[in-house]
Amino acid sequence: MTRLTAIILGIISLAIGTPASARVETIMVHGPSIEGNLEGNEATRKVHVILPRSYDEDTSRRYPVVYFLHGFTATADRYLEMLDPDDAVQSFGGQEMIVVIPDSHTKRGGSFYASGSTVGDFETFIAKDLVEAIDTRFRTIADRESRGLSGHSMGGYGTLRIGMKHPDVFSSIYPMAPCCTQPRPSREGDAKYETMDPDKLTAEQFWDYGYFAWSAAFSPNPQNPPYYWDLGTKDGAPNTLTVARWAHNSPAAMISQYSGNLKRMEAIAMDVGEQDFLLDEVKAMHAQLDNFGVTHEFMLFEGDHTNRVKERFRSQLLPFFAKHLDPEAE
Repeated sequence: MTRLTAIILGIISLAIGTPASARVETIMVHGPSIEGNLEGNEATRKVHVILPRSYDEDTSRRYPVVYFLHGFTATADRYLEMLDPDDAVQSFGGQEMIVVIPDSHTKRGGSFYASGSTVGDFETFIAKDLVEAIDTRFRTIADRESRGLSGHSMGGYGTLRIGMKHPDVFSSIYPMAPCCTQPRPSREGDAKYETMDPDKLTAEQFWDYGYFAWSAAFSPNPQNPPYYWDLGTKDGAPNTLTVARWAHNSPAAMISQYSGNLKRMEAIAMDVGEQDFLLDEVKAMHAQLDNFGVTHEFMLFEGDHTNRVKERFRSQLLPFFAKHLDPEAE
């Protein structure tokens, strides 16, 4: 390429214009619902807000919103790095959306978007505190028909849980490879957790982190310091009440109570990779949705638990919400 050609191409590029990069606003949102939790988790949370390219130009326009919940041991920062903000602000058939990524990391690695005295009521934080804050601060379409909820892994679990219980807030949901959808029994070997120090775990002890975080989220006990939870065993034997509480919080069990709420959804999609360790569990959740007559799209793809998140976010999740969220509901 000659220097003259390069100059001409540069002039053409300036004349046509190149798409601006995504603008990400990072804000702090206070959650009254999280206040007073026994684990000491911060009630004021970091939230990344990815704004459409036209947001600063068309100042009279309002936008649908997609809320995206991150996975276990991760943070909103980690998922902002994993997902390309420039993908999030693409126009899909003329539809642009605001994408919101809240941070729900806790002392034990994740809130599971549950509602309890130990970790705090992260379910209400997402469905009420956060939505109200975003609708107040940004030009959203403050209507359920224009709100979508999504997330990956633990965030996929949160998507199912919150979607089931708050159909008045969200109209479409997309859990990506949701974890923890099936009831967890008290397993052989669980008694080891009674003598394990949860404050001395190493990074390699992922599943042990998960056990304690699960207990904090789903079997809180404000009368049981210093950790304020009940474990799946007590004195080496299965703790049947705790296991029942865990089951009560599994979407596969919850669906019998909340299938009517799911049927109110404009659209539901769920996916999982063929090599994902959660494959069988997610397929079982798909079967439960079918069993209760909940219309949904179920997708299998070539990939494991994490290696296709960015691609699926761009190629499947965002177009799904662009299709189903109402750009003019208000």
